[in-house]
Amino acid sequence: MTNDWRNYIMIGIACILIYLAIKKEFEPLLLLPIAFGMMMVNLYPAIMAEPTATANGGLFYYLYQGVKLGIYPPLIFLGIGAMTDFGPLIANPKSFLLGAAAQLGIFLTFIGAIFIGNLGIPNLSFTAQEAGSIAIIGGADGPTAIFVTSKLAPQLLGPIAVAAYSYMALVPIIQPPIMKALTTKKERAVVMEQLRPVSKLEKILFPIIVTILISLLLPDAATLVGMLMLGNLMRESGVVSRIANTAQNELMNIITIFLGVTVGATASGEVFLSPQTIGIIILGLLAFCFGTAGGVLFGKLMFIATKGKVNPLIGSAGVSAVPMAARVSQKVGQEENPGNFLLMHAMGPNVSGVIGSAVAAGVLISILG
Repeated sequence: MTNDWRNYIMIGIACILIYLAIKKEFEPLLLLPIAFGMMMVNLYPAIMAEPTATANGGLFYYLYQGVKLGIYPPLIFLGIGAMTDFGPLIANPKSFLLGAAAQLGIFLTFIGAIFIGNLGIPNLSFTAQEAGSIAIIGGADGPTAIFVTSKLAPQLLGPIAVAAYSYMALVPIIQPPIMKALTTKKERAVVMEQLRPVSKLEKILFPIIVTILISLLLPDAATLVGMLMLGNLMRESGVVSRIANTAQNELMNIITIFLGVTVGATASGEVFLSPQTIGIIILGLLAFCFGTAGGVLFGKLMFIATKGKVNPLIGSAGVSAVPMAARVSQKVGQEENPGNFLLMHAMGPNVSGVIGSAVAAGVLISILG
């Protein structure tokens, strides 16, 4: 360990995150490996050391290549697809609009980062590619943020990955105040009608049709969307249950461990505690907040348009943190009305947010790449 005071601060932050993961159970599957990787690299920097002519690299350096080369994100999407039921989205296609509205944070933050870059503030100047990579944090989708950043601004991969995954894990803290501030008690208490049953044929056709459309219209999003839909098709077809189970369990767990500890290991004190990184963390938080607000505000429009049949809280689930954001919608709704069950309704915007963030990523890559 070096004697840099910033390493000690990062160790303290890592311990706080470990506490939140274990004691408060804030998405421990993500937060625990990230925090431990953060602690390890500040205790023993050589664990991320690059190989030299006379010595091998550190363990985390080699595991990190899956992040750097953009291998882990599509594999994560494969597992997410195998775990996801798109039934609520198919049953209520209007959920697509809520998922799209929640991507507002991405594009607002992109404009904001470009504006800050043009101000010429030392250590806070961002290129268009860097601004796009920062903005994608607003989708609350760690794999997508890594995928975009690895193509547009690989030098920012560490802080952007840490910010994206940290905000995903802290959804239960960040979202409720925004949701309550933008809605009334009456709106939060709305009980929605039960969704219609969705046939197996619809569930099988959905991933095929989405893959074809996205690949033809936006090729840069094809890798993420294609792997997401492959995982879902394996789930819904019912004929490859063995590999579907592997994708959503063993493969997903292994990649989550590798990705979590190596993302955390990019947060060394000397890199992380810099003006640029702090600016990225703040902009990422704003992006996530704007995304949540965009979904809720569009939910309010749907509440008005349907004469009170849509609970605006489900709009907050339009960010891509699956299923965390949908659970938060359920929890906040039940605080106002204990008999309210919004989870399945919120899953529609939530899974559409996964597709929406991948599409937004494709748009940014196609324009800026």
